[in-house]
Amino acid sequence: MHIHILGVCGTFMAGVARLAAAAGHKVTGSDANVYPPMSDQLRDAGIELTEGYNAEDVAVKPDLWVIGNAIGRGNPLLEEILDRRMPYTSGPQWLSENVLQQRHVLAVAGTHGKTTTSSMLLHILQQAGLKPGWLIGGVPNETHASAGLGEGQCFVIEADEYDTAFFDKRSKFVHYRPMTAVLNNLEYDHADIFENLAAIEKQFHHLVRTIPRSGLVISNARCEALSRVLAMGCWSRREEFNSPAGWSVDDDRVVRRAGEVVGSLAAMPAAGRHNALNAVAAIAAACDVGVDPKRAVEAMASFGGVKRRLEVKGVQAGVTVIDDFAHHPTAIEATIAALREKTGPGRRILAVFEPRSNTMKLGTMKDRLAASLQGADRVFCYKGAGVNWDPAGALLPLGGKASTFTGDIAALAQRVADEAHSGDAVLCMSNGSFGGICGLILERLRSKEQGK
Repeated sequence: MHIHILGVCGTFMAGVARLAAAAGHKVTGSDANVYPPMSDQLRDAGIELTEGYNAEDVAVKPDLWVIGNAIGRGNPLLEEILDRRMPYTSGPQWLSENVLQQRHVLAVAGTHGKTTTSSMLLHILQQAGLKPGWLIGGVPNETHASAGLGEGQCFVIEADEYDTAFFDKRSKFVHYRPMTAVLNNLEYDHADIFENLAAIEKQFHHLVRTIPRSGLVISNARCEALSRVLAMGCWSRREEFNSPAGWSVDDDRVVRRAGEVVGSLAAMPAAGRHNALNAVAAIAAACDVGVDPKRAVEAMASFGGVKRRLEVKGVQAGVTVIDDFAHHPTAIEATIAALREKTGPGRRILAVFEPRSNTMKLGTMKDRLAASLQGADRVFCYKGAGVNWDPAGALLPLGGKASTFTGDIAALAQRVADEAHSGDAVLCMSNGSFGGICGLILERLRSKEQGK
């Protein structure tokens, strides 16, 4: 079958494209912005790309158009497809019908930690020899790819609550029909499509309704929103983590199941309390497909992490520059705390943040921003396009340690490099490319060192 994907360079749709190509389909795709590294990854998989969404591109004449959720009405190519009554579907629906059928789907849902927990679970299953498939909204360092068909029965998927497509406003994850579901946490997010937390809780309830009675729901016991979701109805087996009665991990990283010691995560490279909980959730899910708990814990010692999760991009003039995806106040606070755990109290952390997600651009979380950045020694905030509120005002509680920049990322990079000293860690946080700021800061630091 020939499928053509609209929005093919998005993380999720690129994963769908790679899976389709690996399954033997002819895959082509369109996107408004076709550039490396995603364009290179797709072309390496044999996927031909077209830049833009021109009406005349219907001449491609695939057997099926797969429409990404970034594509809306008014898109010239989409309008032509609709006018000609050509067959189309969504990415999640195609995935459900062509990849996930008859596989044991292990889905990881939640506001935070989906990518990391999915990657941890994938790593455990790979170490156990189960040869799982996967589709993750990031790139695990061991696989160097966001998606793979695998050879075994298991399939690990990051279960996103964002909407499916222009014609299907349900969350993506309702299509996945998991047998094992991790519910990591739940907070208000995606203010562009959800009016309040209750609306997201309803979508999570829809996910729970799809899980068979023989399936397993693994939920964070200390999340009130998830408790409300499960109170709406749960017909499957249940386990909890972050609970003495279920799976737990203490401050020394000792993992217990119902009070019994399973093992220790002390050797796990991923720092932070949040990552210890992510690991416990992944371990619990792996045990549901037959992995021995002790072996699952031991596997975490070799977990190589995920790109853009406290990823060290380089060290220059004694300054370590780190890239991270954190874009929600809870994630920002946890990321800074994890970095502090790694660096120790004697090193400064310079936090460089871009409020780029739709929720942050709308200003929905602005009142929580200062508190989330409090753990940094110096804060730089970049106000990009679409941010119509005043970051400087939001960061007033931080006093003189906060600065705001507008428009010129190069100037921001120079300022950070000027203020950074040997031994500092520069933490860049954004859910976008942030104008390549990590590389720019490293260049400025190199020039600074050479100019001594």
